[in-house]
Amino acid sequence: MAIELPREVKKELIPSIQKYFREHLDDDIGDLKAELLLDFCLREICPTVYNRAIRDAQAVFQERVADLDGTCYEPEMTYWKKT
Repeated sequence: MAIELPREVKKELIPSIQKYFREHLDDDIGDLKAELLLDFCLREICPTVYNRAIRDAQAVFQERVADLDGTCYEPEMTYWKKT
């Protein structure tokens, strides 16, 4: 599954990439180079981050489901029992 961003989001990210290059690499890059770098990241790097996030979310949900009996249990038939 390719990670795709709406065009308006890309338009916001491109200046951020350009600013990063100016401030950290002392280099000015144009819109095309910034967009090519963004496309590379979306194809090469982002799937790894996305897959990790999915695995982390699955682990959290599995932990919660496993603990349903402990957190969502309500004793039954307790009205007439003596306390």
